[in-house]
Formats: sequence, structure tokens, C-alpha cells
Amino acid sequence: MRGAQGADADEDPPDDPPDDPPGGTRPGPLHGVRVIELAGLGPAPYACMLLAEAGADVLRLQRPGSATSRSEGPDLLLGRSRASVEIDLKRPEAVALVLDLVARADALVEGFRPGVAERLGLGPEDCRARNGRLVYGRMTGWGQDGPLAARAGHDIDYIAVAGALWPIGREGDAPVPPINLVGDFGGGGMLLAFGVVAALLEAQRSGLGQVVDAAMVDGAASLTTMLHAMWLSGTWQPARGVNLLDTGAPFYEVYETSDGGHMAVGALEPQFYAALLEGLGIGREETGSQYDRALWPATKARFAEIFRTKTRAEWTTVFEGADACVAPVLAPWEAPEHPHNRARATFVTRDGRWQPGPVPRFSRTPSALRDAPEAKLALGGFGVDAETFDDLVAAGVIGPGR
Repeated sequence: MRGAQGADADEDPPDDPPDDPPGGTRPGPLHGVRVIELAGLGPAPYACMLLAEAGADVLRLQRPGSATSRSEGPDLLLGRSRASVEIDLKRPEAVALVLDLVARADALVEGFRPGVAERLGLGPEDCRARNGRLVYGRMTGWGQDGPLAARAGHDIDYIAVAGALWPIGREGDAPVPPINLVGDFGGGGMLLAFGVVAALLEAQRSGLGQVVDAAMVDGAASLTTMLHAMWLSGTWQPARGVNLLDTGAPFYEVYETSDGGHMAVGALEPQFYAALLEGLGIGREETGSQYDRALWPATKARFAEIFRTKTRAEWTTVFEGADACVAPVLAPWEAPEHPHNRARATFVTRDGRWQPGPVPRFSRTPSALRDAPEAKLALGGFGVDAETFDDLVAAGVIGPGR
């Protein structure tokens, strides 16, 4: 396989950026923060991954028998950088153990439906009784209250109700789900991580914890703030696929190349549009005014015709170094090969697998992929001594962990 700018598949892959010191042990900005993760699906694990790679000591408590998820499915990567222990929360001894851990924790994160943690005896009030400074992060789709709070749902449902799904699609077509990036991760996991860190900062001043109600429907709605502003100002039309950023404009569109690849064009400003026209080999007189909406369909057809004359790699070469805001559309498995991603180590290897690297970047206390400690050592950081750990394993309250 070749990357967008000609990286050969048999070329040696880039090395991991060196850890300083080795193993990702250089303290991150959340060094010293202890977090308990009651493991769930998707967005909550992503939030805990971000917290762990920013330096927090995150202890992931999983359901019995869930260890296989570590070697397949989303948890293959979303569960990285932290210790995991299997625990049977249906057993009173297990609940008592979690509450003991809570007493030494700074935050707890759970992704259950509303009311489930309370029924387990691990709700906010149960935990506050053991630790008044605890930040209690809750990740749900619909939130902790409201008419839909108890209903099942997935990303597509939350972004539909939030108004984030409707605008995504082409003119005359149905909305296109942006996989689960907007609800689960953009409006969910990132919102939860932000909320937990904000509450931790406040707890340092007040000495009091609080509950963070992170709902994907709320987060997805927040992501549409600029769209609402454009609608209120009259610059967004009430139709799909006819606006500036939704494939209505010929200069903000995806075009197919002669080899079945695609190029992404985002030449919004006049100077970038001029560079786009130069790269395509056409003059301004052929397209007319950039922002004349009546000319957009014809201009788009012309751009599409020209882009089909070259391969993706050829167009990448044409626009290399030009401020035309044109980029090759790469598949996820191609992205690690792109020269810019390689230079920034946007993707790294761990255990022979390419994966997105830690974010964001800090100049003095870097995020890093962390070497997860053994379960016994991790629990020791929460006050569970080795003898107690062995007794809990022997009694079947917890698994041996990793």
C-alpha cells in the first residue's frame, strides 16, 4: 500500500517517539490524580483513556469474563494505558471494596443507565459518604433526567434529537450518520473528560466534590453552536447540502479522482480559492464569482470533471506546497503513512499495532501511552495491600487482573 505522498508499504515504519524516560513514565499534567473507572462502552472508556494518558492513575474495574475484550473489539485500544481488574459488583464484598477505593480516589467515572449505580450501592450519595471531595463523572446518552433518560439509545439517536444529524448529507439525500464520532466521542467522551478535569480543579479550591452529568445529547447539541449562529444570522439555508460547509459550495467538497480516490477541498477564503483554481488549471472567468450561489452547481460539475483526470497521488503532488486547502482523503489505515502524521508522530506503534497517539500535547508534562501497572500494584496505590489482594482473588471477588 502506498500513502498519499508515495510512502511504500515495504518501507520501514516510523519508530515510536521516544519516551522520556522509557515506558511513558514521565509525569503528565494529571500526575497524582487517582480515578476509578467502572468500565462501560465507548465514550466513558475514551474519556478515561485521555485522563490516563494525561498522567492520571486510572483503575479500570471490569465485569467478570470481560478480559477477552482486551484483545478484540473497541477495548483493544480504548482500554490502554491503565490497569484493569475484573470485579463482580453483584457481590457485597465487591461493592465494599469499591467504596474503600473511593475513599482514596479523586474521581470516579461510570457509564451505566441512570439509577443502575444507585441500585448497586455505588451512586453519588453512597460515594460522597466515603469521600466528600470525590468528583463523580456520569456518562449517558440522554442524561440523568428528562423524558428519555431511562430509554435505550445509541449515538445516532442522540445526535438526531440534538439536531446534529440532520445537516449532514447531500442535497436531496437522507442524513448520513458520521459513524459514532459526534455523539459517542466528540459530544460524549471528550465532554466527560473536560467535565471531570474542570470539577477536579474546582474541588481543589472548595474541598468539595460534585457530580458531572455528561450526556451525549447535550454534547452533540453544543457541537452545533456555530451552525445555530449561522442559522440565526441568515447565512445557513434550511435545506441539506446547499450551504457553505455541507457540500453545497464547490470549494468545500470532496471530489473523486481517476483511480477511485478522493480529494478534500476547503478553499473558503478568496486567496485559497485562487490557489485552487491555479492548481486545477482554470481561470476565474470560467467560474465567475466565488460566492454567487447560482453558479455553484455548474462550478462543482466543472471541478468534478477536472479532478477525474488525475489520480489521487497526482493531485496530491499538484497541490503540494500550495495554500489551496486541498488534501487527499486517506483511509484510517493509510493515515499513519502520511508524511505530516509521521513527522508529528500523530500515530504511534505499541505491541506492533498502529494507533492514534496521545492527545493533546503538553510542552512540559507530556501525555503518553502509559505502561499499565499490574493489578496488585495498581490496587496498592488505593490502599489495598498484597495480602488483601490475594484474599480477594481467592474468594472470587476480583480477578487476577493485569
